Amino acid sequence: YQCSQCEKAFYHINSLKIHQRTHTGEKPYQCRQCEKAFSYSNDLKTHQRTHTGEKPYQCSQCDKAFSQRGNLKSHMRAHTGEKPYQCSQCEKAFSQSCSLKTHQRIHTGEKPYQCSQCD
Repeated sequence: YQCSQCEKAFYHINSLKIHQRTHTGEKPYQCRQCEKAFSYSNDLKTHQRTHTGEKPYQCSQCDKAFSQRGNLKSHMRAHTGEKPYQCSQCEKAFSQSCSLKTHQRIHTGEKPYQCSQCD
């Protein structure tokens, strides 16, 4: 089953239908507490943790817990010292992708923030 918009292919018709939401913007899963809507049921489940405070992903090294698996994985780098994000200009490495993006401004000269007091 192939997507007519981007030609991505799927083994199951349901997978194609779910994928097509990326093109249509359809968001059939709505939070009952704040009415925010999502394209995928798992995204709604993750979002609902902001209301319940549930943090099922526990760090095995310290007492921190997280509502999202990706946040735990990112946190674990503080314990392991892993730095998977490397600058292509100077080889400096970072544990967080956002730190790499901030660092790269040194090389590009980009200054995305402007002082409201100065011009």
